[in-house]
Amino acid sequence: MTSILTGDIINSRAHDAKDWLTHLKAELNLYGQSPKQWEIYRGDSFQVEINPKHALKAAILIKASLKQFKSIDVRIAIGLGEKTYDANTITESNGSAFINSGECFEQLKKTNLAIKSDDTTFDTSINIMLELALLTMNTWTPTTAALVKLALTHPEANQKDLAAETQSTQGNISQGLKRAGYDEILKMIQFYSKHVNV
Repeated sequence: MTSILTGDIINSRAHDAKDWLTHLKAELNLYGQSPKQWEIYRGDSFQVEINPKHALKAAILIKASLKQFKSIDVRIAIGLGEKTYDANTITESNGSAFINSGECFEQLKKTNLAIKSDDTTFDTSINIMLELALLTMNTWTPTTAALVKLALTHPEANQKDLAAETQSTQGNISQGLKRAGYDEILKMIQFYSKHVNV
């Protein structure tokens, strides 16, 4: 089983492409090489293959990276399933994970992050959680997004460590994480990792 994230950048022209593209490529590079494991196409769309256990955290990290640029956001569809054809480029590979990701992406009208697998009960539960989480995540400021990214990539760091890293106060870090809904997002990621059928 694998997971395929299909995404595109919202308001990609609001900033110089090379700025946000550097951040996007840095995130995608964590999961392998282009074009085998990930690819950016049509200028502002991308696809990446990720271990299903880490797919939701990866999607949130991509969102946090891109929301560091004012007015920019991202739509991501996570498809869970099999990979039955392994091509030299991810966009030519195929299987139920790719089909689920594509179908999920086509349905991203009112929301900008969703999951589709062959387990509709799981999908319903996690997608309700995502819709609620997005009420907060979609309002992240660039500063909040940067803090979420830092906290997610350094799970061992406490608020004092994060304050030192950002040259801020522990109080500011605490308020920032609370505003970001960080604890609740972590619980959602843990729920997803525990219940995803791998």
